[in-house]
Amino acid sequence: MWRNHRKPGFILADRLGSNVEHDYICCVFLFTEQIHSSLFVPFRGQTSGQKKGEITMGYKTDIEIAQECEMKPITEIAAKAGIDDKYLEQYGKYKAKIDYNLLKESDKKDGKLILVTAINPTPAGEGKTTTTVGLADGMQRMGKNVMVALREPSLGPVFGVKGGAAGGGYAQVVPMEDINLHFTGDFHAIGAANNLMAAMLDNHIYQGNALRIDPKRITWKRVVDMNDRQLRNIVDGLGRKVDGFTREDGYDITVASEVMAVLCLASDIIDLKERLGKMIVAYTYDDEPVTAADLKADGAMAALLKDALKPNLVQTLEHTPAFIHGGPFANIAHGCNSVIATKMALKLGDYTVTEGGFGADLGAEKFLDIKCRKAGLKPSAVVVVATVRALKHHGGVAKTELNNENLEALEKGLPNLLQHVENITTVFGLPCVVAINRFPFDSEAELQLIADKCKELGVNVALSEVWGKGGDGGVELAKEVVRLCETENNFQFCYDENLSIEEKLNTIVTKIYRGEGVELAATAKKQAKRLTELGFGNLPICMAKTQFSFSDDQKLTGAPRGFKITVRNLKVSAGAGFIVALTGDIMTLPGLPKVPAAEKIDVDATGKISGLF
Repeated sequence: MWRNHRKPGFILADRLGSNVEHDYICCVFLFTEQIHSSLFVPFRGQTSGQKKGEITMGYKTDIEIAQECEMKPITEIAAKAGIDDKYLEQYGKYKAKIDYNLLKESDKKDGKLILVTAINPTPAGEGKTTTTVGLADGMQRMGKNVMVALREPSLGPVFGVKGGAAGGGYAQVVPMEDINLHFTGDFHAIGAANNLMAAMLDNHIYQGNALRIDPKRITWKRVVDMNDRQLRNIVDGLGRKVDGFTREDGYDITVASEVMAVLCLASDIIDLKERLGKMIVAYTYDDEPVTAADLKADGAMAALLKDALKPNLVQTLEHTPAFIHGGPFANIAHGCNSVIATKMALKLGDYTVTEGGFGADLGAEKFLDIKCRKAGLKPSAVVVVATVRALKHHGGVAKTELNNENLEALEKGLPNLLQHVENITTVFGLPCVVAINRFPFDSEAELQLIADKCKELGVNVALSEVWGKGGDGGVELAKEVVRLCETENNFQFCYDENLSIEEKLNTIVTKIYRGEGVELAATAKKQAKRLTELGFGNLPICMAKTQFSFSDDQKLTGAPRGFKITVRNLKVSAGAGFIVALTGDIMTLPGLPKVPAAEKIDVDATGKISGLF
């Protein structure tokens, strides 16, 4: 991240980010003859009140960097992307929705698709979104016609453990505050559609229950876009007879709703409505599934989602056009942005850079085995993001000791990266590059060790310095990605979807996780049999497991061996079109930490927001 800038000024900070927590720590040290460069990260321009040549004891936050950006009107960004004005629906000056009819009416050849993924996350940080944005900006600096397709942040984590999620440093999408807050209202529409279904379901039972729904077998939950553990398990319908019937209930977070997954996988409004209708929301006393179509809710739900289905257009700090649209949790759904946004980006750009959530064992596997399978997509290259710090953490080093060179720990942690790389190149047959999100404390010996180990797998390593340098710090990576896009591509899926449910589970566990196989609990065995009887046996598998490990035990970091994955429950997301395999303790409604990010978020008299990163 180190760079000499024409304008003086340095950030006194060591940013210790995590893709889960995104903790940022500002450290103050006494100066010695040798300045600890790791603590001084450059920013462009001077802070307020800073004298020329003065070293500022402080740092610019992501939101301060974003607010200094001179955004271009979204009409200019749309014109740059080749979007005709007739498809543009402006949400203020810097945001717009793009009519999905553009896809039907465009005859342009699709560009090349680039997937950004990562190693298993650690508290030391990886930086997928930052790398995705910086890579696209780097490609733009090379003169390439490039688009970005990202997921939309969820309010719960923003106000809970993250404080925002729109990239970082000089590799961000803007307007950063809008993106991290209500944006264009898509999440509200998804929540409203979800809760309409819940209301109609309970009302049907209250009004006579013609479908003979078993109240004990209602699978549909209400949702809220906020981390609120108090709502996980509730009893509702208390009070008078007219207030409904009493039952146990619970909430999920909005991004965990099947409606979100349906919106992200739908190809158009008609497909959306059909998918909504297929969603199973309960079972009858005779163990028959009840769908949203059975309750005649599909049309109204689609009406609520009509505008939400249209991708949102924004820009990066360097004015690269970016779509931000949708985003189900990657540990319980496919964890990618919408198919419509991705396909629209492919129509508009020669290159599209997108990402999958969490590590490659979750995000990339689901992107390739679910999203690409369902949407007919074929990536041209994959980027696996890692940091020296995170790999040393996988090697057993405590978070407080990660700044020290430790080749032994790095070598011990490297198998995590190498397994992800090998999965991409061997299991899926795709060209791959490792992007090292560089920190100033990274030694040349550590960087060389990673490069040497990756070289043994026939994969190059590129340093990514986009956090501190923007697109300029992503050119090295961009050059390798462009090269890979022209190389041989033998893309294949991990498994044949016509295999049995248990066979598909075993394939994922043995091929991707390198475990010894899957163990189905008694309940899961019954569910597998019943789902097959109902005609869902040929659907792809969506593994719901911890993001921190290849195994279902988050404490098993690195590249563990000799384990089995225990599947406790199987459920079908019939609208989305996959079977969810639940392992371990997966949270569908997170709680707030002891000190929520919300405590630092504020707004002043002018409406200027602070505290988001």
